[in-house]
Amino acid sequence: MTRLRVALLNAAHDAANTRRNFRRELDADLVEFHAAEGELPDGYDFDAVVITGSRSSVYWDEAWIPPLVEYVATATDRGIPTLGICYGHQVLAEALGGRVAGMDDFELGYSEITHHGDEIFAGIDEEFTVFTSHGDAVVDLPPGAELLAENEYGVHAFRAGHNWGLQFHPEYDMETAADVADGKRDRIGDARVDAAIAEITPENYEAACEAKQVFENFTDHVRRVSEDAGRSRRTERSVAGSSADD
Repeated sequence: MTRLRVALLNAAHDAANTRRNFRRELDADLVEFHAAEGELPDGYDFDAVVITGSRSSVYWDEAWIPPLVEYVATATDRGIPTLGICYGHQVLAEALGGRVAGMDDFELGYSEITHHGDEIFAGIDEEFTVFTSHGDAVVDLPPGAELLAENEYGVHAFRAGHNWGLQFHPEYDMETAADVADGKRDRIGDARVDAAIAEITPENYEAACEAKQVFENFTDHVRRVSEDAGRSRRTERSVAGSSADD
């Protein structure tokens, strides 16, 4: 099978770390669009869509956000498998009819999460370690969506058909985690940021690498969807050809 073609909707305002991380973790040909600058695909000729994190909130009054939500809604309506990470998870929830709101707290640093089973978590322990950085949360799941993972801060994963939202950051390396944490000083103060940075150790990073399995699980699912679609098209052509011969 040819390599997957994936639209990477990069919602980060400083895109370098995000670009590096997703290109390392996703086994696919990524076509990147700078969503935070208003750049989106002009079509849907992709095997999958991935939406990244961002320092923005999905409910902010910024001109680039509604078109991003609309694009994701249309992509999912067309049956294109979609993966949203952190802000992308919240965009996906909004696109599918869920609701996102600000939290009373901020989750930053390595956290423990419990998942309830699903193919996206195949090969990952029921309780696992991740790096988190968010002050918003999905408070109402989209209609028909299934809650897949959570902790004391709320929803950390959901599924709706071929679409998954993950609140945590499986793509982060240690450099990104430290940069993101350092950027939160004005919001949550030096003490909490310093504590989070002190926990960015090789041991904690290695524990959090278990969650990177979600990317392989997602691309495996996308390949199955693409193969099934290809078989359906071949069957339709075969039936049409047989009818023409009659």
